[in-house]
Amino acid sequence: MTDRKTELAGTLAAVEERIASACAAAGRKREEVTLIVVTKTYPASDVRLLHELGVRHVAENRDQDAAPKAATCSDLDLSWHFVGQLQTNKVRSVASYADVVQSVDRLRLVTSLSAAAVHAEREIGCLIQVALDAESGERGERGGVAPGGIEELAAAVDGAPGLRLDGLMTVAPLTGPYAGRQQAAFERLMEFSSSLRAGHPAANMVSAGMSTDLEQAVAAGATHVRVGTAVLGVRPRLG
Repeated sequence: MTDRKTELAGTLAAVEERIASACAAAGRKREEVTLIVVTKTYPASDVRLLHELGVRHVAENRDQDAAPKAATCSDLDLSWHFVGQLQTNKVRSVASYADVVQSVDRLRLVTSLSAAAVHAEREIGCLIQVALDAESGERGERGGVAPGGIEELAAAVDGAPGLRLDGLMTVAPLTGPYAGRQQAAFERLMEFSSSLRAGHPAANMVSAGMSTDLEQAVAAGATHVRVGTAVLGVRPRLG
C-alpha cells in the first residue's frame, strides 16, 4: 500500500466509525446513510485510491476542477455529485459528467440543466438546495432557495425532461436563526423533506452534514453526508 492509500484508508475508517456510531445512537441502520467524499482541490489520483478503498460517491464544487477529474476517472464506477453554486454558463459541462446536482436553487438553472441533460442524452438527479438563512424570495449566502420556494422548484424539476427530482440539500447556515444550531437546522430540513415527499414520494434523498457536523445530520435523519476534510485532510489554500 502506498503511504497516501494507507493514510486514506485510516481516515476513511475513522469517518466510517463516526457514521456507524451516529447511526447506532439514532437507532438507524448503517446502510441508511451514504457517504459522499468531497474531493475538491484534490487530484484524480486520490479519487482512484478512494475507489480502490470502496468509495463510490464523490463530490466537486467547481466545474473547472471537476470536469477534467471526471474525464480522467471515467473508467471507474463512480457517482459524481456537483455540490457548488452552479452558474448557467457551466451547466452543459456539468451535465456531461454529474449524476446528481445538489445545488438547484432557481428556475433558470432548472431550464438550463434540463436542456443540457437532454442534449447529453442523460438523466440527472437534482436536489433542491434549501437556504435556512434566506428570507422569502431570496437566495442564501451560500446558495440555496428560501424554504418558501421549495415546492415551485420541485414542480419545475419534476416536469423537466432529463431531470429527476431526488430530494433536498442544505449547508448549515452561518447566519440567521439556525447559526450554530446544526442539528436544529437539519431537523428543519427533514420537516421540509416530509412535506416534499407528500407530493413527490420518490424524492427521499436528504443531503446534510459535513466533516464537523455529520453526527447531527445523521441524528436528524439525513440519508447522505458530504465529507471532505475528515477523509482527505486540510485542503491547500487556493491561489
